[in-house]
Amino acid sequence: MTAPTLWPASPPVCLPVHGISQQFPVHRVYCVGRNYAAHAQEMGFSGREPPFFFLKPNDALVAIDAGGGTIPYPSLTQDLHHEIELVVAIGQGGQDIEVTQAMQHVYGYAVGLDMTRRDLQMQMRKEGRPWDIGKGFDASAPIGPITPCAQAGAIEQASIGLRVNGEVRQSSTVGHLIWNIAETIAHLSRAWTLQAGDLIFTGTPEGVGAVQTGDCMVGEVSGLQPITVTVR
Repeated sequence: MTAPTLWPASPPVCLPVHGISQQFPVHRVYCVGRNYAAHAQEMGFSGREPPFFFLKPNDALVAIDAGGGTIPYPSLTQDLHHEIELVVAIGQGGQDIEVTQAMQHVYGYAVGLDMTRRDLQMQMRKEGRPWDIGKGFDASAPIGPITPCAQAGAIEQASIGLRVNGEVRQSSTVGHLIWNIAETIAHLSRAWTLQAGDLIFTGTPEGVGAVQTGDCMVGEVSGLQPITVTVR
């Protein structure tokens, strides 16, 4: 018999799936750092370095529906940045996955934002400390519904972009990823055993920048439902 808990367990984090009533239960949230060359350059790096990863807690996700949603301006920062990203939703787990088999593990895709307390991230980077305080805070990962692969179209050539108050801030294509989706999954599966329900934020293109309270962000990846997020 299972022992009673001290307080009620938190409900699982689930995301809507486009076109069906079932939801996508989230396991872990992985993020790829500096995976577009132009963004790496604007952050002071260059070249095709081996991919590196960080995690966000799954309860940092904020599900954004077709009507849009809000996130709070977080504490401790004066420099909150947007980073638009294609998110890969894993439907079949595995370890040491081959690049040639990697796409078979993908359930679908979503549009996500990797919100970043840039001043705190840069301070931690300068001091050689983990980025958690800059990346893994509450409501730091707004995300749209999951679109199954069959409905997403040619995602590896999709356009990706972000507008803030109607002004284009980020504009690129998924084809400019340094490490493509299959390569990213293969690398990631060598470090962790992937599970159904994992999400992978695949990196952001150039043009990241600050947002303020009241700003409205519209993030898009062609073939997927866009997201509209207002900072409150």
